[in-house]
Amino acid sequence: MGKIWKFGDDVDTDQIIATRYLLLPGVDDMKGHTFEGLRPEFAGGFTPGDIIVAGKNFGCGSSREQAPRVIKALGAAAVIAPTFARIFYRNSINIGLPVVMSAEASAAAVEGEAIEVDLEKGTITTAGSGFAFPRYPDHVLDIVRAGGLIEHLLATT
Repeated sequence: MGKIWKFGDDVDTDQIIATRYLLLPGVDDMKGHTFEGLRPEFAGGFTPGDIIVAGKNFGCGSSREQAPRVIKALGAAAVIAPTFARIFYRNSINIGLPVVMSAEASAAAVEGEAIEVDLEKGTITTAGSGFAFPRYPDHVLDIVRAGGLIEHLLATT
């Protein structure tokens, strides 16, 4: 269970992690700049287990994989949005960051409220409300559980 950090529609990868920070040595150096242009307080206030809830087309823009990496490095339990840019969605699954499509949960979410995502059951629970989403296929769930595609492949070989 974490708290909701709410964002609007069309949050692009440059808003998640600005290009100038891609020169830093690693994701741990970058993560403190996550959403810096949109919400300067974000990285300092984000707690592992918190969940980002956004509007449609989250992760649009360039295909930089650092965008989901910094979100995962901060300890996000998931990102919820009605829709995702396809490359962001794929990059997220490949690194083991749960991304959940739910227009209903996105619309109902209130900044700062408690939220929980159960990937096994395909449910999102907020303050008094519950929402269902299509459960990941088992092979995708296995990748997310393992922490990413590479970790999953290493564990199965």
